Amino acid sequence: MSDLITAVDHLVLVVPDISAGEAVYASLLGRPADWRAMSDDGSATALFRVRNMALELMAPAGEGPVGDRLREIIEADGPGLKSIAFATDDIGEAHHRLTRRGLKPSEVTRGESTNEIHGGARSWRRFRCADSETSGIKTFVIQPDSPMPVADAAPDAVVSLDHVVIDTPNPDRALGLYGARLGLDLALDRNAPEWKTRFLFFRTGGLTFEVIHRLGETHDAAAPDKIWGLTWEVDDLAAAHARLSAAGFNISEQRKGRKPGSTVFTVRDGTMGVPTLFIAHEGR
Repeated sequence: MSDLITAVDHLVLVVPDISAGEAVYASLLGRPADWRAMSDDGSATALFRVRNMALELMAPAGEGPVGDRLREIIEADGPGLKSIAFATDDIGEAHHRLTRRGLKPSEVTRGESTNEIHGGARSWRRFRCADSETSGIKTFVIQPDSPMPVADAAPDAVVSLDHVVIDTPNPDRALGLYGARLGLDLALDRNAPEWKTRFLFFRTGGLTFEVIHRLGETHDAAAPDKIWGLTWEVDDLAAAHARLSAAGFNISEQRKGRKPGSTVFTVRDGTMGVPTLFIAHEGR
């Protein structure tokens, strides 16, 4: 089961306007979108591929059921990270195993897209797990028919996602979902009173899937989890800091990170509702 989920394939960031969202994230990440597409379901997407995953921006565009639903989401909750798609090398086996583990997956469906940037095409098979079984986070499992290439990046650009943070009111439920049922590798489970947080670190596909639980607060254990924030990795943090400062982002000073040998800075706003950190590691 540990190899059934091989990575986070992509995260979906819902934004009000695809052109504006794409411009913001091209500037933030220091790299252009790799894929841009329109759908007849009333949605538009722009995808940024980095070394270990992709970020897919999705926005309403015209009339259609998906566009209508996206407008409802934005009106209710604002823009932000709304869903996770995990990668697998065997969609049939994943569907079988996750059915047995009570995640109530939908039928496997096929999807395809044509890139407006250079005309290429890609296709995939995927299914969605029931929201009631995934703590409220829209969770998909996907098997692309072929991997999407990663474009070269400048030293001041994002090269990968270091970690994604999930905020949970119920850490034991999260342990059961992400560890036992989805089969992610649990690397750490500890309380950190100095940060008033319990941390669950899972590893998959070269990134850390970090689940946090705030200690000392009153929680409704039945409340949903939320995709909280992202930490992007760069090779040259000082250069990335200078680039974002010149682009007009509101950023903090550089500082030592919690991980030994790491340096970080915070992007305070302008990220479409996504708490965002940049990190660089010595010796990589």
